[in-house]
Amino acid sequence: MYKYDQYDQAMVDARVEEFRDQARRRLEGKLTEDQFKPLRLMNGLYLQLHAYMLRVAIPYGTLDSRQMHALADIADKYDRGYGHFTTRQNIQYNWIRLEDAADILADLAKVEMHAIQTSGNCIRNISSDHFAGAAADEVVDPRPYAELLRQWSSFHPEFSYLPRKFKIAVIASEKDRAAMRLHDIGINIVKNDAGELGAAFYVGGGMGRTPMIAPCINPFVPLDQLVTYCEACLRVYNRYGRRDNKYKARIKILVHELGAEEYTRQVEEEFAHLLEEGVEPPHDELMRIIRMFEAPNTDQTAPNDIDRSDPDFALWVDRNTVAHKASGYVSAVISLKPVGGIPGDATAKQMHLMADLAKEYSFDELRVMHTQNIVLPHVRKADLHALWTALDEAGLGSPNLDTVEDIIACPGLDYCSLANARSIPIAQRISERFAETGKTGTLGELKLKISGCINACGHHHAGHIGILGVDRKGVENYQLLLGGSEAEDVSLAKITGPGFDENGIVNAVETVTTVYERERQDGERFVDTYRRIGMNPFKEALYG
Repeated sequence: MYKYDQYDQAMVDARVEEFRDQARRRLEGKLTEDQFKPLRLMNGLYLQLHAYMLRVAIPYGTLDSRQMHALADIADKYDRGYGHFTTRQNIQYNWIRLEDAADILADLAKVEMHAIQTSGNCIRNISSDHFAGAAADEVVDPRPYAELLRQWSSFHPEFSYLPRKFKIAVIASEKDRAAMRLHDIGINIVKNDAGELGAAFYVGGGMGRTPMIAPCINPFVPLDQLVTYCEACLRVYNRYGRRDNKYKARIKILVHELGAEEYTRQVEEEFAHLLEEGVEPPHDELMRIIRMFEAPNTDQTAPNDIDRSDPDFALWVDRNTVAHKASGYVSAVISLKPVGGIPGDATAKQMHLMADLAKEYSFDELRVMHTQNIVLPHVRKADLHALWTALDEAGLGSPNLDTVEDIIACPGLDYCSLANARSIPIAQRISERFAETGKTGTLGELKLKISGCINACGHHHAGHIGILGVDRKGVENYQLLLGGSEAEDVSLAKITGPGFDENGIVNAVETVTTVYERERQDGERFVDTYRRIGMNPFKEALYG
């Protein structure tokens, strides 16, 4: 993983002291809230319903045990003993005092972490495949290229005040595990017929009140022009993106209104100009970064056999481990979705344990998934039973990856000042319902996502089943959506019809799964059956 040099450390340390002074002036009444707001947002500090919330960047979801221990210590010292892992591969703390914020940033800086550009109209945390560097199907580890873009975008003077926030994802396999086409810019590193690596650029995706799937504007940009092409995409957006209406300010609106063809023409024109300007970082800098992401020194003789005599362990292996590029290894997913739990939450004690397990079993490396779970990317199959035993004892051994219990949910109205409805209790009740009925296993892959408002932090548009909480004359109401996908078969879910109350939405989810069980053919996932039979059988069961 990337390690700070003296320049990185100096930049982050200076930013901490700058914010310490800003927070002091706010506490002393020398800055109004309106004056302070843009300053705190530049450092990831939000004012939520009950307290300040701090969002900490975890670039492309990669961290080590030292950093995870530090995140646990912050949860204990400054919060209420837990943190919330997000769909942007970050972590949030929901109960922060302004008096402590600068000290938290200082503690983060000691372990090469920060909260810079986790808010505001700038380029946010760059996300990636959570199995990057371990996935058997990738053409190259995409994280060095994500890191190159992170360094290019950090404090970029031209892109610090964009029309709206901006999100980039980088992957390197045909299988999309990062919702790449639902980003402002999605980059898929590919290999052409000549064996050369390049980047396919998808621009203009996003969720929120106007969900759109990004079109491919260039199928192959040479990797030694990656940053230059990104800059061209951003320049066209920065020049013409709507600043008069924040609801129409995202790049997806610009690409839609110009048309992908005209947007691409302008990008190519800007790209040609930038090539003459020479904005691409030196090749030596990319190679310096790539060297930091060398594959771990795996055991060539590691056995492939797994003792499956314990049925509970065997079930966890089947559901929560993923093939690794090295023989005798897997990537092991730690579920933060216990039955009745809050999706994405982990206690300080659990974070400390995950850090210890990463050091012992996974070459001191962890990943945050955009699905709000944690990955140990490089685990010997021979160590899996010991790992699972430790996880299970700590409430982290739920065998539910990609099942109806593996729910994405935003904090919702329990915490967020933008939310219209609660998300957490709905997620809890649905997981409890399906655990009680025992249908989780029979349903197979079923991705359920819940948002407490139209901003779609819970990715409801991309759920096989999606739930959107809305306000109906002061009463929480939940719309049900079907047919979405964030993967390589990307699609946007459609609303079934009138919404439901809290009890009704839990029953509605069970109803649509019953239709699926009745109608599915051999090997079909829920979303496959929906695409084959359409919405009508589900609507008939829901509404009569």
